[in-house]
Amino acid sequence: MSNIVRLVVACVFFGAAVALCAFGFWGWGILVLLFGGIVLLSFFFNENMILAQYFLRKENSEKAETWLLKITDYEKQLHKNQHGYYNLLIGLIESRKAPMKSEKYFKKSLQLGMKMSHNIALAKLSLAGISMAKRNKREAQMYLSEASKDDKNKLLTEQIKMMKGQLAQMDKQVVRGGYRQF
Repeated sequence: MSNIVRLVVACVFFGAAVALCAFGFWGWGILVLLFGGIVLLSFFFNENMILAQYFLRKENSEKAETWLLKITDYEKQLHKNQHGYYNLLIGLIESRKAPMKSEKYFKKSLQLGMKMSHNIALAKLSLAGISMAKRNKREAQMYLSEASKDDKNKLLTEQIKMMKGQLAQMDKQVVRGGYRQF
């Protein structure tokens, strides 16, 4: 359902609630007002996104993907503030199947913007991992330093430390009978 339709339906519910209260049907008016509030709340927080986040937390990426695929056109169905989060969720699901293909979703989520700093740090940490897989050490270091700056609540400190350790090991990989020589 498009966001404009949601707003129209919410306005109809609120108008009906006011009319019911004006005619003396207070119980029905309050009930219709609650339904209008739920529809208005779904304008700001899409139910498909909420369910997809729930299933990702439960590590059931197949169900999360089915709920995200129900959003056919995210620019019309989601509020503008949710576009970055939608691309972040798609990137997280895609990174479990094909990590290199998820890079465009993480970059798009950073470009569209997200309000929570730990989500920005998660996207940059994922981009650092992709850069390490591509053997691009400079870009990986840049994303890791930005991720550590954006992780203000220190939710991803252990993952960042682990990635920095892996980054330090990149130069010490064994190559046919010895270590790499520079």
